[in-house]
Amino acid sequence: MEIGIDSFAAVPKSESVGIRKNNAKAIAELLDRIALADQVGLDVFGIGEHHRADFLDSAPTMILAAAAARTQRIKLRSAVTVLSAADPVRIFQQFATLDLISNGRAEIVAGRGSFTDAFPLFGLSLHDYDALFAEKLGLLLTIRDNKVVNWSGKFRPALNNQAIYPRPLQEKLPIWLGVGGTTASFIRAGELGLPLMVAVIGGETHRFRPLVDLYRQAGAKAGYAPEQLTVGLHSFGYVAPTREEAIANFYPGYEKVMNSVGKERGWAPMQRAHFEAQIGDLGAIVIGNPQEVAEKILRHSEALGGISRFSFQMDVRLSHEQLLASIALIGEQVAPLLNP
Repeated sequence: MEIGIDSFAAVPKSESVGIRKNNAKAIAELLDRIALADQVGLDVFGIGEHHRADFLDSAPTMILAAAAARTQRIKLRSAVTVLSAADPVRIFQQFATLDLISNGRAEIVAGRGSFTDAFPLFGLSLHDYDALFAEKLGLLLTIRDNKVVNWSGKFRPALNNQAIYPRPLQEKLPIWLGVGGTTASFIRAGELGLPLMVAVIGGETHRFRPLVDLYRQAGAKAGYAPEQLTVGLHSFGYVAPTREEAIANFYPGYEKVMNSVGKERGWAPMQRAHFEAQIGDLGAIVIGNPQEVAEKILRHSEALGGISRFSFQMDVRLSHEQLLASIALIGEQVAPLLNP
């Protein structure tokens, strides 16, 4: 099983030396964490895409390219590319270039994102939410599979016998489909034979099994072999030497982050009892000492019928030092337990 980290390049809350200097420091520290993840043997590091004041990841390929220069082995991916609000030609060109810079380590996780800020920013209508994504995903796959493209659609000018450059180092640039809980998204991924990255940020992970089964059934019906229909899982997680320390470090920031998002979406305030349920045996949050975390990841894998990748999301206002220590534990102690 591949083990990785996903980051949204969260803006630091301290403004002691000014916002710009703090943001520059936050990017430098993020690159340090990616370099450490590579050094301790983690398999993948993903950078999200947001267009809001809370995050510094509006241009994720820039961060990934900088990380490529400081790493040797780790795969570098989006988490996710908000494809609905982007031009698939430019997305392919950016990631193909990243693939060349990184010597064949680039991946795309295409999705619609958990926020809708990109739609007004780029002059798009939320009424076209799914149609935009479906059309642009189709074009991205067409470009990935064909050097010369003939294509027409509703939302972008047609491409007539148009060659798209550069081409990546990898023969076929990996494109995953990032999904939440929408049934149609799971079926779409199966019909296209794309690897699936499931974001489970709340509730009980095993409840996603029927959706994962639909993905595998749709893929089999479309003629794809079981080994082509791989499943990854993205969830909140954190590792410390003891469970008590992990919870003490993680909960305060998690509560603030969830309450901030909840105000936008009309959720009830975070309750400690809800958090306790999330860190229980069936809950989505993977937290504790290395042994406990490895055991929970294996339970999640079994519950979903087998996963090939697990990615930790730790952007809950933890300090740089806490994140570094957790990454080291994941690479040095958790990963060996998952891949003995």
